[in-house]
Formats: sequence, structure tokens, C-alpha cells
Amino acid sequence: MATLINALHRGEIPEYFSTLGKFEEISPSLLAKEVLQGRIVIPRNNRRKGPFTPVAVGKNMRVKINANVGTSPERLDFSDEMEKIRQAISLGADALMDLSIPGPSGDFRRQIVEECGVPLGTVPLYQAAGKGASPEDFSFSDFLEVFLAQAEEGVDFMTIHAGLLQKHLPLAEKRLLGVVSRGGSLLVSWMRRHHKENFLYENFDALLEIAREYDITLSLGDGLRPGCTADANDEAQFGELQILGELVTRCREAGVQVMVEGPGHVPLHLIEENVRIQKELCSEAPFYVLGPLVVDCAAGHDHMAGAIGGALAAHYGADFLCYLTPAEHLRLPSLEDVRQGVIATKIAAAAADLSRGKTYAIHQNDAISRGRRDFDWNEQKRHALDPRKFSDFLETVSLSSSKKKPCSMCGEWCALKGFQKE
Repeated sequence: MATLINALHRGEIPEYFSTLGKFEEISPSLLAKEVLQGRIVIPRNNRRKGPFTPVAVGKNMRVKINANVGTSPERLDFSDEMEKIRQAISLGADALMDLSIPGPSGDFRRQIVEECGVPLGTVPLYQAAGKGASPEDFSFSDFLEVFLAQAEEGVDFMTIHAGLLQKHLPLAEKRLLGVVSRGGSLLVSWMRRHHKENFLYENFDALLEIAREYDITLSLGDGLRPGCTADANDEAQFGELQILGELVTRCREAGVQVMVEGPGHVPLHLIEENVRIQKELCSEAPFYVLGPLVVDCAAGHDHMAGAIGGALAAHYGADFLCYLTPAEHLRLPSLEDVRQGVIATKIAAAAADLSRGKTYAIHQNDAISRGRRDFDWNEQKRHALDPRKFSDFLETVSLSSSKKKPCSMCGEWCALKGFQKE
């Protein structure tokens, strides 16, 4: 089947580029140019059927949000995860990643593809590692089998930890927290046991062939992302990032869309450098970050620590924010955790879009401000990032009332009401 890159090289611009262009405030022709240059990706498996809303991730696009879902060895309930997915999408998540470890995850992913019209990502290494007696026993053929099966299921983008090499292991051993990426840790264990190089790096061309055939966007995983602020921007992270930059070039030469994953835990003063170096080493490939969390001590509130870092990272050029929930580092998130994680990340993305001067963001903020000026509570609710919580918190005022009545914070002492008196 044809890929998006092939179609654009032939001068064939898909019809949905017009709708996408209006949403992103860019012409279809310029959008096509940026996709060909690799600065924007539009993940979509060419076998995918059913409802689907294309999402553009990259330079000058609206900042996008990803929600992670999936079962754990402690909680194997796919129906519960589907409820989380429905909620995440209803709240504005632009994409999903299935990080399931045990169980019939293939059936789960097929259900997601059939029901949900947003891009779906996976980490095929997780399923491949379950094929052996221990995580160190799986082989590249096991991985390739899973990679191909997930491509057939309709997965749109896949995380591939191909940049973590043997030469990086001594650098990771110097760290306070070592390797915190699950995929990175699996490969470290495999390399130590077999005394061989990372098979994903050595067989990268084989992965490119399948990715091109199914038009899968590769998300180059950061197996050495810093898991604490003490390890941020260190030799291990930037050493792997240099290899990821080389793999970005190979993806583009093969006609495969690619983005790059990033940290992790990074204190405020190092975020700008982190984003800048990624953009330089990876030739402006879209940057997909987890957080980053700006402190390590916000357990139970990591969605807030991640939103602070995500807003700043996106302001400096990150393109895709993976949400964190209050349950991060503690347990599998609940339905309410998912809600709080999406909303916090949505605020971070909105803050970055406003700082970038996106027209929609300016209009949204001006509109809610006019609603406050006019005591128009319905208008304020319409433009709120979380309308449900707006209604839950609003006191004294009836949304059906036409009276210009202030909220219960100041009542008749309302500054706006006082200022507007003649």
C-alpha cells in the first residue's frame, strides 16, 4: 500500500489536509512540505479502518496530548482500560498509547482501533519480552513477529528503543537512578546477558521495511531518559540522543515518518537546553516528551509537576506531551486519575499554544475574559478547558439566570462589578 510520504512526493495531497490545515492555521501545501521535510508527522497505519481523525504533530502545530493506558501484572482488566480510553478522548486526548504487559492485548488493541478515531501507539518490546521464559530470553525474531502483528492490528506509531547501545551502559551506571525506562531496562538486561549489541539497532533496516509497508510512524524511544532530576541532561541521555539523531536520518531516507521521545525528569533551568539539543541532534524531528517532571518529590501530584515541565518544554519547542497522572510512580491510574492527568496536560498544552501566539488560543482566552467581564457564566463555561469542573465549582450563580451576578468569592464586593458601576 502507498504511504503518505510516497503520495506527497507524487504531488498528491490528501483531502483531509484541507481540514487539518484550517485547524492548524497552515496551508495544505505548506503542511505537505513540512511532512516531507520530517518536521511534522501524521501517524496513521494505512491498514487502519473505521472512524479516524488525523493528527499533525510537529513544528508550528498545536501542542498535542497523549494518554497512556494498558494493563499491568497486578491489574488485568481490559474493560476498565476501555473506560479510561473513552474518558481520555472525551476530555481532549489527541492520541493513545497501549502499554499493556500481560494478557490478550491484541484483542484490546483491535477494539481500540475499531472504536476510537485517534492515533494509537504501542511499545512492541513489552509483548515480545513476554514470549521468553524470562525477559532476557526473547530474540529479535520474537520482536519482529510482534512488530508485524501489531502493524496488522492497525497500530499507528510504535516506540522503538534502538538508540540505547552497549557503549552507553557505563554512563548509565554512574547515575543516581540508573535506567527507569521499562523498554530500556529490558534491553540492558538482554545486552548484559548475551554480550551483544542492541538487536533493534543492528536490525533497524528490517524495521524500516515493515514501517514503510504499513505507513507506521516510528517513535524513537529514550531508553536512557532521566528518571530523576539529578540525572537530567547527562552523558547517558545525550549519548543516546546522538544515536537517535542518526536513526532519524535513516528513517527519512527510507521514507518513514519519525518522531523522538524525551524525558522524563528535568529541572526547570535545564528544560530549554534539553529541547534545543534534541532539535539540533535530531534535525527538528517532532519531540514527544513525558512531562518532563520538574521535581522528584511530588508523588501523588506528579500530573502537576509534569504539567509545569510540559508547558515549558512546549514553549521551547516540544511538540507532543505525554500525560502523567497523580498515580505516577505509585500505582495503575484510576478513572479519576486519568481525568486529572488529561486536564493537567491539556492546561500545559494550552499555555504553550498561547505563548506561541496560536490564534485559537488567543481567541479562547479573550472569549472567556469577555464572559467574565459581562458575568456571562455560560460563555465562560463554553471556553473553559474543563467545563464539568467549572459547573461543579460555580456557587451562588444559576447558569440559567440572565442576571449579572458575581460568584461567591467576593459577592457584591466583586472588583469587576465595582469597576463597572457608573
